[in-house]
Amino acid sequence: MNIGIDARMYGPHVGGGGLGRYVEQLVRHLEEIDQDNRYVLFLKPENINQCPANHARITKRETNIHWYTLREQWSLAKQMDAESLDLIHFPHWNVPLGLKTPFVVTIHDLILLEEPFSARATTRNPFIYAIKYALFRRVLAHGIRRAKKIITVSEYTKQSIQKFFPDVHAEKIHVIYEGVTAFVDMEKQEPRTSQPTSPPAPYFLYVGNAYPHKNLEALLHAFSFFHKLHPEVSLVFAGRQDVFYDRLKQELREIDVPSDRVHFIMNPSDHELRTLYHQAALYLIPSRLEGFGLPPLEAMREGIPVAASRRGSLPEILGDAAVYFSPDDIEEMVRVMEQVLLDLPLRETMVKKGQEQVKRYSWERMAQETLMVYLGVEGRG
Repeated sequence: MNIGIDARMYGPHVGGGGLGRYVEQLVRHLEEIDQDNRYVLFLKPENINQCPANHARITKRETNIHWYTLREQWSLAKQMDAESLDLIHFPHWNVPLGLKTPFVVTIHDLILLEEPFSARATTRNPFIYAIKYALFRRVLAHGIRRAKKIITVSEYTKQSIQKFFPDVHAEKIHVIYEGVTAFVDMEKQEPRTSQPTSPPAPYFLYVGNAYPHKNLEALLHAFSFFHKLHPEVSLVFAGRQDVFYDRLKQELREIDVPSDRVHFIMNPSDHELRTLYHQAALYLIPSRLEGFGLPPLEAMREGIPVAASRRGSLPEILGDAAVYFSPDDIEEMVRVMEQVLLDLPLRETMVKKGQEQVKRYSWERMAQETLMVYLGVEGRG
């Protein structure tokens, strides 16, 4: 088989957080396990040199076409169709409308359908954004309905697809869980430029983007109440600098919590992330919706207790290894923070359960199951 992969989001520093990590690990593990098929990887100038292709059966194609653009819809389709591939895998919903090559798509979540507030969160002119949102819905529906197979990263996302697209048959949708990368393996791929520093312990940690559905404003407000009870504890946000983090910093200036008790570590390296995880007292994820949730699993792997929202896929992915709260209940968030901080037997139990929970997830198994989806498409001719 000649298989294409839209790898433009390869790597967390280009593709952003979990999605970039997903593409990176899929490519790396397919390279290791598949000795039979030929791959063409479509990469951006920013990551084409970061992506190793050590076999003659893997070809890299540079494409300076950004995602969510009109050029993606037409120019990228022509470039991909010109490769005469049997199949292309899109690791996100943004499949070009003009594509003629058969394709498989991974749907991580349907946040922009399930979370109208997040869908409206934008820095663009409302009229321009309305046009882009209408195009998004068309592209998403095209990707889901025209895909030969759909991969989802949780049962929750599969159920969301069936809810919003009831005409899509369940047997077309394959749930394939993501994996958890050991930080020691990440650091081998990334040069260490300096010794990272962390805020003084104890601190609570959040890693990821600051999109509205992440509910970080509610976390800030909960922490402002918690701080009055435990002024020695800090809160750390680690993520990619953007307008949403700028808004969160503005929110911090307007609430009653000392600014030196809330720290922002922007664009951290993997080595910096590992240090942040190791020294954290608690990992917090207050999202109203998640398709999978890699950072809390990374925290569990590093031996950090996790407190999570009981919404979306988080209870499915984290199981009984986390403690849960309602993302809409500030008082419950505060109670959970205090409980995990002070109850040492609970913390020990959570750490043990967390390290067992992460054993359920493997990037190698993810790649193997994804390859079987590719081969299943070929088998149906």
